[in-house]
Amino acid sequence: MTGARHLYVHLPFCAHRCGYCDFVTAVGRDDAHGPYVDALLAELELERDLLAPELDTIFLGGGTPTFTEPRALERLLAALPAADEVTVEANPETVTPDLATLLRRNRVNRISLGAQSFQPQLLEVLERNATADAVRAAVDIVRSAGFDNVSLDLIYGIPGQTRDDLERDLEEVLALAPEHVSAYELEAKPGTRFTHAHGAELERQREAMESYFECVVAVLVAGGYRWYETANFCRRRPDHDLRAQHNLGYWRGRDYVGVGVGAVSTIGAKRWRNAPSLAGYVGALSRGERPPREPEELSAATRETERLMLALRLDEPVPLADLVPALDPAGLQRVEGLGLVSRTDGELALTDRGRFLGDAVTAALLA
Repeated sequence: MTGARHLYVHLPFCAHRCGYCDFVTAVGRDDAHGPYVDALLAELELERDLLAPELDTIFLGGGTPTFTEPRALERLLAALPAADEVTVEANPETVTPDLATLLRRNRVNRISLGAQSFQPQLLEVLERNATADAVRAAVDIVRSAGFDNVSLDLIYGIPGQTRDDLERDLEEVLALAPEHVSAYELEAKPGTRFTHAHGAELERQREAMESYFECVVAVLVAGGYRWYETANFCRRRPDHDLRAQHNLGYWRGRDYVGVGVGAVSTIGAKRWRNAPSLAGYVGALSRGERPPREPEELSAATRETERLMLALRLDEPVPLADLVPALDPAGLQRVEGLGLVSRTDGELALTDRGRFLGDAVTAALLA
């Protein structure tokens, strides 16, 4: 085994937990930032043999990684192995010139900003602290610090959102000209306080999702972006592939190591998730032990199904030979007849129409 070339690092700390969020987070806890970084570095050392000598990508997600106390964050970044792409997620209101400088001097070369929306009433619904002005200021700050690979996250299907709101958000994105855009349909888990507060409006928005999705694609593609994955878009630059290389590793079924509370790793036929207890995580690693984990053995059928589902999210054709074990021949013939997939030179790809119906087409293809 040559080792995984992708590393995910989870930093759970946030100033506030948004109502729709289902990630492992911890609000505030300033006193825990240093000990948590100690635990991260201890886990990384324990799992060093799972990683390749040279990494392709590192991704720091959360939580809000840039909410982490600066000295602790810098200590973590300085100790991470080298990688071609190093991404840090940031909430706009946490971005300052000092923070941008800290990230630049510690080999970070890609910033992912969680804008979500530019409309004040929608940001309030989402319980986001950042304003539209904060997003614009954050982009200016990271540009001034020398970052030339910036991603913006948008959410659509927000309670109270109109088509006009969405179009204004997309206009704001085009004006800021990030290298990459992730535009996700809002997913609020059943039983959360968000669904209790906005259940009826979420149901109404569900009926508009298809037209919102089509609007996102149409506006960004017309603005010069490549629609390279179901929810992801990038600028076209001859000298630099601006797709999110870390996420491409997931979508192509590559092995990856995740460190941190709640982080997931997949190596071959094994997958495990660190338990979501912050105290349990830090406590175990302070004793030199691996954190409590939830293991999962991946059957060949599960891996084949995941390969099909993830690969077909991309705009690049997939060798049919890689997919045959998971394909239903009758389903393939049916969706091909409907013009939803195309087969060329032993490769399979969704057509544009098929990509708009992605989940349904993939379900039809599964054996």
